[in-house]
Amino acid sequence: MLFSLIIPVYNRPDEVDELLESLSKLDYNEKFEIVIVEDGSSLNCEKVVHKYDDKLTISYYYKENSGPGDSRNYGMKMANGDYFIIFDSDCIIPKEYLTEVSNALKKSYVDCFGGPDKALSSFSDIQKAINFAMTSFITTGGIRGGSEKIDKFQPRSFNMGLSRKAFEASNGFGNIHPGEDPDLSFRLWNLGFDTKLFPKAYVYHKRRIDWDKFSIQVNKFGKARPILNSWYPQYTKLTFFFPSVFIIGLLAGLVLLIFNYDLLLQLYFIYFLLVFLISTYQNKSLKIGYLSAVAVWKQFYGYGTGFLESFFKIILLKQNPQKAFPELFFKK
Repeated sequence: MLFSLIIPVYNRPDEVDELLESLSKLDYNEKFEIVIVEDGSSLNCEKVVHKYDDKLTISYYYKENSGPGDSRNYGMKMANGDYFIIFDSDCIIPKEYLTEVSNALKKSYVDCFGGPDKALSSFSDIQKAINFAMTSFITTGGIRGGSEKIDKFQPRSFNMGLSRKAFEASNGFGNIHPGEDPDLSFRLWNLGFDTKLFPKAYVYHKRRIDWDKFSIQVNKFGKARPILNSWYPQYTKLTFFFPSVFIIGLLAGLVLLIFNYDLLLQLYFIYFLLVFLISTYQNKSLKIGYLSAVAVWKQFYGYGTGFLESFFKIILLKQNPQKAFPELFFKK
C-alpha cells in the first residue's frame, strides 16, 4: 500500500518546514510520498519544500486560492498512492505515526480513519490551553480527543486517512469550511463506507495561536453545525446543542441572581474550577490551568453563539446557507 500524504498550505512556510522535518524522521520503512498544495499563498513555501528533496519523495503544486477542502481534493487527484493521509500544515508528526496507521489498517481495514491530537511541550501556554479545551473529556472537545465511538468516528481533516476508492466515490471534500470534515463523513456513510478512530495515530496539532483567531474559528464551527444538521438530519445529536444550552444557562443564572438564587451560578463556578484543576494537573502549570478555563469559556461562547445564530437563520427561517453565511463557503 502506497501512502500519499496530502498537505494544503496557505501562507505558512515556517509551519511546513517543521512538518516536513518531522516527516523526515518517520520510522516507517516502506515507500511513501508527500504532496504539498500551495493554495494561492502570497508567502509560498516552495524553497522550504526543496530543502527536503534529498530526504523525502515530495511534490509541490501551486494553485489559485480555493480553500483547504478543494486543495486537498487537488492533492489527491495529483497523488500516486492508493491511500491518502491528510494533515494540516500546523501539525508535527510523531516518528511512529505511519507505522501505527499501517498496522491498524492491516489489522482492521477501513476506507476512512481519523486520529486524535496532542500538544508538544514546546507549544506556547495559550496553545496548550486551547489544546486542552479542544481535546479534554470535560469539554465537548472530548469528541476530538478520542471519546467518540471508535467505529462511528467523524475524522477531522488535520489528521485523516482516506482510500482512493472512497475519494473517487465521494468526490472528496465539499466547499463548506469549517464543516467539510463531518460533511465528508456523512456522505461516506450514506455511500456505505465505514469510518474509524485510530487512537494511536495521533499528531501534535498547534491550532490557533491567539485568542482572536481561536474565537473566530470556534464561532464558525458553531455556525456550520446547523447547516450540516439541515443537510443530514439523520445524524443530528443532542450534544451539538450543548454549548448553546451552556450559554443560555449562564444567562439564566445571572437573571436568577437578581432574585437571590445563586445555585446555578455555583454549578458553573464548580465546572470552571474543575477545568482549572484538571488542566493544572495535566499540564503541571497553574498558568495553563487558568488559561484553559479562559479557552473553554471562549470555546463555549464562540461555538454556542454561532450555533444559535445559524439555528435561527437556517433551521427556523429556512435561509439559504450560502447567502446567510457566505464566509463559510469557498467558490470552486
